Amino acid sequence: MSYKPGMAVIAAALVFTLGINSPAAISKTKDGEAEEKNSEEDQRGPKITDRSHPDYVRCRSEPVIGSLVRKRKICMTNSEWEQYARSGNADSRRFLDDIAKGGIRWIE
Repeated sequence: MSYKPGMAVIAAALVFTLGINSPAAISKTKDGEAEEKNSEEDQRGPKITDRSHPDYVRCRSEPVIGSLVRKRKICMTNSEWEQYARSGNADSRRFLDDIAKGGIRWIE
């Protein structure tokens, strides 16, 4: 078996990324055990619990077209859901107006 320096570099990178935690992300509990803090949670601020708030995140499942069982989960804020609904309504209205005017032509 021969020595491959490229593999050693990859292994060392994995050890550093998976095994060593930064001192800022570790705090001591009263029992003296190390506890990791989720830095992303700290940066986001307090969790929004008011369901009518524009930044409250709502998730819903929608069926995948072509599958009887499969669903996909979509998560957006209230303001993004409102924009999503408005754009869908505008597209539908434009489609129906084109049909009423006789403006849809099928390309053959």
